[in-house]
Amino acid sequence: MNYNKISPEILSSLKQIVGNDFVFTDKEKLEYYGKDETEDLLFIPEVVVKPNTPQQISDILKLANKHIIPVTPRAAGTGLSGGALPVMGGIILSVESFNKILEINERNLQATVEPGVINEVFQNAVAQKGLFYPPDPASKGSCFMGGNVAENSGGPKCVKYGVTKDYILNLEVVLPTGEIIYTGANTLKNSTGYHLTQLMVGSEGTLGIVTKIIVKLIPLPKHNLLMLVPFRNTEEACMAVSEIFRAGYTPSALEFMERDALDWVSKHVQSSVVKLADDIQAHLLIEVDGNNLDVLMHDMEAISEVVAKFNIGEILFAESQAQKDELWKLRRKINEAVKATAISKEQDTVVQRAELPQLIKGIKEIGKRYNFRSVCYGHAGDGNLHTRIIKDNMPDEQWNGEHIKKAIAEIFGLCKKLGGTISGEHGIGLVQKEYMHIMFSEKEIELQKQIKKVFDPNLILNPGKIFV
Repeated sequence: MNYNKISPEILSSLKQIVGNDFVFTDKEKLEYYGKDETEDLLFIPEVVVKPNTPQQISDILKLANKHIIPVTPRAAGTGLSGGALPVMGGIILSVESFNKILEINERNLQATVEPGVINEVFQNAVAQKGLFYPPDPASKGSCFMGGNVAENSGGPKCVKYGVTKDYILNLEVVLPTGEIIYTGANTLKNSTGYHLTQLMVGSEGTLGIVTKIIVKLIPLPKHNLLMLVPFRNTEEACMAVSEIFRAGYTPSALEFMERDALDWVSKHVQSSVVKLADDIQAHLLIEVDGNNLDVLMHDMEAISEVVAKFNIGEILFAESQAQKDELWKLRRKINEAVKATAISKEQDTVVQRAELPQLIKGIKEIGKRYNFRSVCYGHAGDGNLHTRIIKDNMPDEQWNGEHIKKAIAEIFGLCKKLGGTISGEHGIGLVQKEYMHIMFSEKEIELQKQIKKVFDPNLILNPGKIFV
């Protein structure tokens, strides 16, 4: 696809649409918006535009569609698959100005928010009213709700409560051709026509730009209990995950942390809450929540008995809110700590949870064959492990070439063999798109490309993502 450059006339039109103060072409801004949290990739856009109404977005997309100019929508830039990178140049369209919680409807347990609202800000706002929005990515303190919708984000609480798609009732969306539509209805059930809302969730900003998000809420659980279980064998830690569910218990969070992950993050945030014994190889962070504290105590004791069948160390039960917060800070800061400690590439592997032992065993075997270390952590309760491949002393030509790509392909092939797939919550974006053939046949990929073409006939919106 051949895209046109932004001429002085088009730049002038953009300024007429949003105002001079919301169009940026200086080097500093272009470089800032040319990267996200994906490795060290940088793609410089020609211009950054910050609209503040759906109509302005509509006018921008109509202009870009007419002149065949690529537009890359951007939320907070916390993504890990390159979804917000302007790989074809053109326009970065930031939704930062769409930062309002428009309504919290306590009567119907719903809320309407704009895409630039920070996840944690929204969670805290509804919590003040005794309500709960469960999807909670590790970056919840900085990521935007619009990006969560684009990636169908998950997080620790999703093992019990579900991911972003399970809470989205309706969306206001600006299509690539400029029309403004609603994708569904503000109802808990909807069997009227194709489910455009669910199609839009997880579409990674390739089918439209979300400007309003209508979500369902649930009552906020009154209590939670948290424990950290050390395992002397990594595969046994993975085995214990399935055993907990098979015993009849559904934790509100069940997170896996390999030794290096917990060691590095403890040093990164200067925390001493966890004493790492020499023989411990992995930990499970297990939370239960609900309204009856006696029931939760019983569940936690029962889960303790399940994990005690394995070769574990001394369980740490969080005795205060401060200790709970410290343990959760360790879990949520792992990605940041690993990135600060070593050059790495992250793979968002996901399998059926009973297959986790085979997944982590296979990842380590692949690492031996291709001469790399890996650090694994993530949402073990729903089979979703984040695998960080560590560069160490690997030569640059191997790290940046076919050697590491073949290793990643083997990891993804293992995921498929185990009944899983190549992304659980980070999306495909730029860095995973060349592996889509592992999961899909040519016909399946072609169908998805045709859907893209229906929404975006000139392929201007977030081009270069998902499909090669």
